[in-house]
Amino acid sequence: MPAALDGPRLPPRAQGPAHQLVVFLHGYGADGNDLIDIGRAWQPLLPHAAFVSPHAPEPCAEAPVGRQWFALTFRDPQERWRGVNAAAPALDRFLDAELARHRLDERALALVGFSQGTMMALHVGLRRRGAPAAIVGYSGILVLPPGQGPDAVAREISARPPVLLLHGDQDDLIPAQGMFQAAQDLAALLVPVEWHLSRDIGHGIDPEGLRHGGEFLGRRFGPPR
Repeated sequence: MPAALDGPRLPPRAQGPAHQLVVFLHGYGADGNDLIDIGRAWQPLLPHAAFVSPHAPEPCAEAPVGRQWFALTFRDPQERWRGVNAAAPALDRFLDAELARHRLDERALALVGFSQGTMMALHVGLRRRGAPAAIVGYSGILVLPPGQGPDAVAREISARPPVLLLHGDQDDLIPAQGMFQAAQDLAALLVPVEWHLSRDIGHGIDPEGLRHGGEFLGRRFGPPR
């Protein structure tokens, strides 16, 4: 069994135990430190949330100091589908452990991904035993079996949390069409989905997208239980 995931954490800004848990899933070639500062930016909006940003399980072949959820070359049409399925069990175990650590259930969980992390957030989040409170996906796609549509995975979908997809209109790594296709496929799977397109933004997160993501989580979490 691979080593357990771990990464930087932020406790709730408010005193007392966490009422919500936000898990960041970084992109290919980065690590957990890449996204944890988003938690600091969102603490005023989510003062009762704990934040954690695990390092992906594998060293990245293209970035020696970075990590990957799975190998990604874009040369093999099967690699993303194989990759999300292979990486999912370790992430599921991590989410279970973090929820247990904070004595929270799935309704207090949000997944926030960037690029490859969005692929993981959508793949795992829609297959949890209970629906998370929300999924936020930046600059990513919904991974489906090669050449097949959403019907091919319909029986696997056990959770339908609200999803917000965000993308830059100048993204040349994962073009914005990927977001629109993901939104269409999620809707076909009866997953409630919203999207936001940031103008003049490439493969990254701009302040407007950051604000939309934090406000979306604030609405989905609601007042602390």
